Amino acid sequence: MVFRNRFSTRRDGQIAFELSDEERELMASLVDQMRELLMGTAAAGSVDPSMRRLYPTAYADDAESDAEYQELMRDELLERRLENLDVVEGSIGLSHLEEETALSWLTVLNDIRLVLGTSLDVSEDDDFLVDPDDPDEGHRALYHYLGQLQHEFLDALMGD
Repeated sequence: MVFRNRFSTRRDGQIAFELSDEERELMASLVDQMRELLMGTAAAGSVDPSMRRLYPTAYADDAESDAEYQELMRDELLERRLENLDVVEGSIGLSHLEEETALSWLTVLNDIRLVLGTSLDVSEDDDFLVDPDDPDEGHRALYHYLGQLQHEFLDALMGD
């Protein structure tokens, strides 16, 4: 599979990006879904199992300390994630991004991939071969697509 590089660093330091209308619609949909998941979890007062990588255990051997940490940090982490989603949502139609906005994109791509990868139970040992009979194949393809976008963003941010 050949990917085109959708991102590049401009001379003024901004990140130029070329996403198709379909890719922009997909990102808008993913941002909405991520926001719903985050807000639903916040309203329920618990973490959806697919989001465990977004709120990792800080103290694996001390449940009480971990609960205190989660209580202290969860709202701040949620607020930052929602702010990043707002930034991406507000910049989906642009053709270039300031570095700070590009970092929000990178963060959102990472968060979505973490949730998706957790729900798919992706591991480093996965061979990622296409299996048309796998009911999760569409989600796996999305996971790989988002990984490619993330890689391209990193290359552009590093000036490659």
